[in-house]
Amino acid sequence: ISLRPCAFALSSPTTANSHFPIRAFSDTLSAVMTRTQFERLVRQALDRIPEDILARLDNVDIVVEDEPSRAQLVGADIGDDGLLLGLYEGLPLTERYDYGMALPDKITIFKTPIESICRTDEDVMREVQDTVVHEVAHHFGIDDERLHQFGI
Repeated sequence: ISLRPCAFALSSPTTANSHFPIRAFSDTLSAVMTRTQFERLVRQALDRIPEDILARLDNVDIVVEDEPSRAQLVGADIGDDGLLLGLYEGLPLTERYDYGMALPDKITIFKTPIESICRTDEDVMREVQDTVVHEVAHHFGIDDERLHQFGI
């Protein structure tokens, strides 16, 4: 697992594609932090995931971007009034067979949308944790409906 700035962008997801629930834009002041602080929160969120689960992440890059691209918004079916907090682009483990020589799956955590729904740094910490767990769960084949049943 690597956490690095995105080195490439997919023009359109060609495989499984899930997003965090759509949230309305906030009219209130938002929490804003540096890119380094935000990336540290993503690393901390990954560190909180049990080791036996992390060990099963296979061929996944986890990246931070300021905002989703237009292609990511369209691919995730997000309209102008919604926010995309995180995105899993790849083939979930539950759907892999005869899998080899494939580009890594990609989990992207979007800084600006997360900050826009948070008032404090503590809110950002909680939202990053929830978003990271949500997107990692998609890598394991858990869909949004099931995640909502779990309260994630």
